[in-house]
Amino acid sequence: MNKIIKFFALLFAWTALLSSCSPEEYSLGNVDVKPEELVEGIAFKIEHDANNPNIVYLTSLMDAKYTPLWDHPQGRSQEKKVTLKIPFAGVYTVKFGVETRGGVVYGAPATFSVDQMYAEFISNEMWTKLTGGAGQEKTWYLDLDENGLSRYFLGPMYFYGTGDWWGTVNGTGPALSSDSWNWQPDWKSNSWIMPKGDYGSMTFNLKGGANVIVNHSMLNKSQTGTFNIDVDNKTMRMNDAQPLHGAPQDGVVVDWGNIRIMSLTDNTMQLAVLRDEVLSGEGPALFVFNYISKDFKDNWVPGNQPDPEPPYEGNANDDLTTTTSTKKTWSLSLNTPYNWANLKGELLNAWTKPADYPGWAPYDATMISKVALELDKTGDNAGSYKFTDGNGNNISGTYTTDDKNNVIFDKEISFAISGGISLATTAEKKLRIISTEKDATGNITGIWLGKKDPSKDEYLVFKFEPKAGANGPVDPMAAWKTALVGKTFKPDVNYFADWVVTDWTGGWTTGIFGDYTSNTWLWTEAFRDAAAASSIKFYMDGNVMKADAVDNGTARNGIVVDVDPTAKTLTFSENPFTFHWVYSNNNSGKGPWILGARDGANLGNVNTKGIYLAYIADPGKPNEYGMVHWVIK
Repeated sequence: MNKIIKFFALLFAWTALLSSCSPEEYSLGNVDVKPEELVEGIAFKIEHDANNPNIVYLTSLMDAKYTPLWDHPQGRSQEKKVTLKIPFAGVYTVKFGVETRGGVVYGAPATFSVDQMYAEFISNEMWTKLTGGAGQEKTWYLDLDENGLSRYFLGPMYFYGTGDWWGTVNGTGPALSSDSWNWQPDWKSNSWIMPKGDYGSMTFNLKGGANVIVNHSMLNKSQTGTFNIDVDNKTMRMNDAQPLHGAPQDGVVVDWGNIRIMSLTDNTMQLAVLRDEVLSGEGPALFVFNYISKDFKDNWVPGNQPDPEPPYEGNANDDLTTTTSTKKTWSLSLNTPYNWANLKGELLNAWTKPADYPGWAPYDATMISKVALELDKTGDNAGSYKFTDGNGNNISGTYTTDDKNNVIFDKEISFAISGGISLATTAEKKLRIISTEKDATGNITGIWLGKKDPSKDEYLVFKFEPKAGANGPVDPMAAWKTALVGKTFKPDVNYFADWVVTDWTGGWTTGIFGDYTSNTWLWTEAFRDAAAASSIKFYMDGNVMKADAVDNGTARNGIVVDVDPTAKTLTFSENPFTFHWVYSNNNSGKGPWILGARDGANLGNVNTKGIYLAYIADPGKPNEYGMVHWVIK
C-alpha cells in the first residue's frame, strides 16, 4: 500500500503548472489577514485558570468565519478554545494561525510561563506507563532488531487513516473522520517498510521535567528534548526530538512532534505521525510506529511463545479423500517431490522443478514416479491407505486424523524416494498436513505432508498431487467457462481496488469508497460514476473466449480473452476499462491479470464473491499486488 503513485505525482505536477499559469481570477483570493495582526490580546488570548495556574486556556478572538489553528505544547488543535493542563514549571510557546481565503496564516510565536509543578497532572496512568512515574525513566525500542525479529507486533510499523486515534484502535470511541482504515503488515513479507537493524532507544523520564532522549542509531543522530501528554485526547507533543523511526519515513513527515498515542500498556506503545501528502507523493495517512519496553525486550524468551502453526485449516480427511467419493489416489510430485519448511509452513528452498535440486538433495525420477498414496475414507476421521514405495512395493493399513491435521498411521512407515531421502512418519507414526495448493476453482491440486524433525524447528515435507487419470479426467478450462461464460460483471463501487501481499491478505482501502475527498488520487465521485457505467460480459466464440465490455458508457466488443489455467491468469487483447488509471497500469490494461483468492474467492463462488484480479503494481515490491474487484451485475 505504501507505493509512489506515479499518476498522482504527475497529476500534482500538472495541477501546479496550471495554477502557476492561470489568470489571477482563478486563485483562492488575496490573504485578508496579515501575520502581524495575529497577536496575543487582539487575535487570541492566553489565560491561566484562577484556581489552578497550571491549567491554561487558549481562546481565539477572531471572527467565526476563520478556522483557528493552534500549535501548542500538547499538540495541534482547531477549536476556538483549547484547555491545556501543564504539569511542569517552565516557559511554553504557542503559535496561533487562521485559515483565510488565500491560505493559512500564522502570527509570531507567543509565550506563557508556568511557575510551579502540579503533580496531579502526571498521576494519570499514561504518564506512569510511558515513563515509569515521577522521578523515574523508561526506555523503549522499535519492535524490529538487527535479525529482523519483531517480538510483539507483526512488524515495526502499521498504517492507519487520518481519522483513526486511540478510540478506534482500542474500541473506546468513534473515528475522528470518515478516513478510518488500517493495514498491519508483517515485516517479513513487507521488509521494504524499513531495513532490519539496531534502531537505538528512546527514553522518557520525569526527572525535574518531562524529558526525552532519543538515540537514532540507524539515522546517526541523537536528540534531547521535552514532551507533554494530553491524557484526554491521547496526544503527545515532543519538542526538539523525534520518535524512533526508519530512514524511508524520515523525509516524508513535516511535524514529527505532533503525535497521536494509539495504544499504551506497560510493555507496548504505538505512536502515530502524519505522512505529508506533498513530501511523500501519496495521500495523507498515519505512520504508526510500534514500540516495546526495555523490560519486555530484556525478558522476552522465544521458548515462551507458542510454536507457529502451518497455514492449513481444512478438513484433513475430506481433503485427502474428497467429499463426493470416499477414495482418492495421490502421486508424489515429479516437479517438487520434497523440501523443508519452517514451523509456519514456509518452504525453505525455492525449488520448482527437478533442475533446482542441488547435488546434496538427490532427485531420482524413476523412484519418485512410482510413489503413490491411495486413501479410502471409512469414517469422519478414519480410513484405509495403501502406499506404493519407490520400488513399487505396497504398504497397507488404516489411519486416523486429529484436530492438528495429523494423519496417524497404524504403523511406522519409511521408504526411500531418492538417494538418502526417505518418506517417513514420525516415531508417533504421524505425517501432518502442512499446506495445500488450489486451482482457480478452489480444488486442491497439491498437498504437502510433513514430518516434524525431532531436534530442529522444521519439517521435511513431501508434495502429493492427484494422480492423473486415477480420479477422473480433468478439463482445465471447464471451471473457467462455468464461472465466466454467460455472466456479466461490473467494477465493485464498494470495494473498487486495494493493495495486498501475494497471499491476498492485508489491504487498506476497505471503507473509503463512500468518501470522495480523502483519497482523490484513487477514488472520486467521477470515478464511481464511471465504474457504475461499466461492465464486461464473457462468451464463447467457437473455441475462443471473448468479452464485450462497456467502458464508462462506450462499447468495446469482441475482446479476445486468453486464459492460462496453470498460471491462473486472464489476458485481454485490449483494455476493457480505460476510465481509471489502475487498469491502465497493467500493460495498458491487457494484463496478464492474476485471478485472486481474496476473502476465499475462487471460480466456484463468483456469484457471491465476485472476481479479484491483480498484478505486480511495483517491480520494486514483488511481494505486493495491485488488485481490482468485479462483482456480478
